[in-house]
Amino acid sequence: MTTQDSRSGQQRRRLQPTTNGRIGLIVAASLATGLVVAVVLVAAPFIEAKENVLTGMVLLAFALGWALLAALSIRFSDQPQRWAAAPAVFFTLVGLISLLGSDTVSNVFGWVWPPVLLGLVVWMIIRSRTELRSRTAQWMLYPVFAVLALASVGGGYETVAESVDATAYPMPGQLIDVGGHRLHLYCTGSGSPTVVLEPGLGEASSGMSWIAPAVAADTRVCVYDRAGRGWSEAADGPQDAAQTAADLHTLLARAHIPGPYVLAGHSFGGLYVLTFAANYPDQVAGMVLLDSTAPASAPAPPTKSGSYDLVGRISALLPAVAHLGVTRVYVQSSYGSLPPRSRDEARTRSATASDVASFLNEFLEGSMAVHQAASLVDFADKPLIVVTAGREHDAAWLAAQGKLATLSTNSRHRIVADATHASLVLDETNAAAASQAIRDVVASVRTSTPLN
Repeated sequence: MTTQDSRSGQQRRRLQPTTNGRIGLIVAASLATGLVVAVVLVAAPFIEAKENVLTGMVLLAFALGWALLAALSIRFSDQPQRWAAAPAVFFTLVGLISLLGSDTVSNVFGWVWPPVLLGLVVWMIIRSRTELRSRTAQWMLYPVFAVLALASVGGGYETVAESVDATAYPMPGQLIDVGGHRLHLYCTGSGSPTVVLEPGLGEASSGMSWIAPAVAADTRVCVYDRAGRGWSEAADGPQDAAQTAADLHTLLARAHIPGPYVLAGHSFGGLYVLTFAANYPDQVAGMVLLDSTAPASAPAPPTKSGSYDLVGRISALLPAVAHLGVTRVYVQSSYGSLPPRSRDEARTRSATASDVASFLNEFLEGSMAVHQAASLVDFADKPLIVVTAGREHDAAWLAAQGKLATLSTNSRHRIVADATHASLVLDETNAAAASQAIRDVVASVRTSTPLN
């Protein structure tokens, strides 16, 4: 061999990637491909924006990434990672089960996948350390293994916790079909008019546990959970103020609870109460607005039917994190001022994926709800009390609260000086002021006399 040939051979070897460099690129490319495909599928308008569908697509994209790692390493390197076929099969199976959308299958599989995934992660770590000789590639995989291990532990924790909660906190009321889904309704006390409590944004019936017993001492009081919250079943489609009011109207009718009612709504619940009063005026005898969100006077925004909504698509995927126990950890610091059992009920129910999805749905429909609530422009001389928290609000909020009181010629505006927006219902002392306002409206309706 000539000196020139030797130099040419050395140059070619220098131009060729090293084995370790090649496997590192394969690992990076495979993982990146799975992530990119997942993002594309979530954003794709032709894929239905439902949690189980989007979650299934993301899992199938991850399966593709692992399959690529196995195939490319076998074809283009001398370090074949055949073990990567196992997570590819696992994520394919889990993704297909998610796409089925069967609650029964998902509930059963919820006991299976966490321990299987944890065992798979341990096996993957062992195999990768044995067969992968590139430190760079190993360090790219270790964070992935850590995330998968945490997901398996969190998923197992959430499955066990939900099973325990179902036994520890049984539904106190009844489920009533309102057309395609069932809502939880719980009534106590006796007498008329019946008071219907409407919790705030993302809240459930357990959050009214200071107010409901106090009002039940004077009359019948009913609390309920909106679609997807508390013990109620989720509903298909957006839950704006008009749909929420329609569900409540159907719920009360099918539960054989006669009206007219005294409605009391806190925060966003005030929007639903106002919309109910506008749409079913003969069914409302009086109203209490507890630091209610104010309606908007501008024209309602156009409906989103047929339009592309990326934020909505991403939001539809977010409840999946509740299956991993993330929400349960977060809510452990919430509702501390409620009675112990109600506090624990509120925490356990708000930790579920259904509750997270319901909260996001309400939040995204908020701009429509504030305009729908503005349809009530005259409450005539029916008794109305507006109760406003005296802390944490600016002048604009207080002015909007005062404007709500002008809906009726028989109204009062009360400011609870020490209350915050949340404590008006969650704190025993501040909730007493809210309860008294409701009882005052009940008395005014019963006696047909103006509010004192």
